[in-house]
Amino acid sequence: MLTGPELETLKARVRGLPLWSGPVALQRLEGGITNVNFHVVDDSGDGYVVRLGDDIPVHHVMRFNEAAASRAAAVAGVSPDVVYTEPGVLVVRFVEGRTLGEADLRSVAMLDRFIPLLIKVHRDVGAAFRGAALTFWPFHVLRDYGRSLREGDSRHLADLPALLGIAEKLEAAVGDITMVFGHNDLLPGNILDDGRRLWLIDWDYAGFGSPLFDLANLATNCGLDEKLERHLLESYFEAPATDALYRRFAAMKCASLLRETLWSMVSEIHSSLDFDYAGYTVENRARFARAHDAFMNL
Repeated sequence: MLTGPELETLKARVRGLPLWSGPVALQRLEGGITNVNFHVVDDSGDGYVVRLGDDIPVHHVMRFNEAAASRAAAVAGVSPDVVYTEPGVLVVRFVEGRTLGEADLRSVAMLDRFIPLLIKVHRDVGAAFRGAALTFWPFHVLRDYGRSLREGDSRHLADLPALLGIAEKLEAAVGDITMVFGHNDLLPGNILDDGRRLWLIDWDYAGFGSPLFDLANLATNCGLDEKLERHLLESYFEAPATDALYRRFAAMKCASLLRETLWSMVSEIHSSLDFDYAGYTVENRARFARAHDAFMNL
């Protein structure tokens, strides 16, 4: 939890960045559980979002990669322009609009607006990416989280063998992949609607991996039903959603929820942000169990 003096120190750091034109007005933005974010307006009247956050190696979050992905996403036209970076700081242009909620994406109309954006991400962001890039393979993440939980003497140690055993079977069920550059954190709150178009923000977990993870991650984060899931798959792949594809997708949905569960378990040990990680672990573990039961019955 940030204390008053800690928050004032962060505000002073934001005010001291060398890109402002005159005095700035700033307001902390709610949300964000790996960053502290501010909306800033300088003397020119322009608006910006300042994201403050150091590397989080235990979660595979590396800020050089986030900055490079943000720049590539801006070049691809799917994310706001990056105007400044320094270690632990990323500044992008502010987009006037609203963040989506889960209910927004539980409609064919909104999915049909979002799917072309996701296709553009997978097609164009990797092509625009400069420099060294990370990969994102959820099953590697799960194995590494297991090691972190053992090293941290997690209260969940007794459950790890069973959970990681399931992960191994899910990886086999996903099978071979076609590699794309993915966002890998498709929370509805990371999608902005400015009234004319959609934007995708927050590239903390971006990296090369499977398109199925982004599709499954979106489905689990928004609570899509099977009808909407099949529409999502058929619109993305421009082909019927075969039973084999749907089973691979269902396996990746389980992986997405298991990764979120272990992410929260690790955060219980390592994060100092003001967030109920223990409650989040319980919530996601229950969602994973339901998804895994459904997968086993396919």
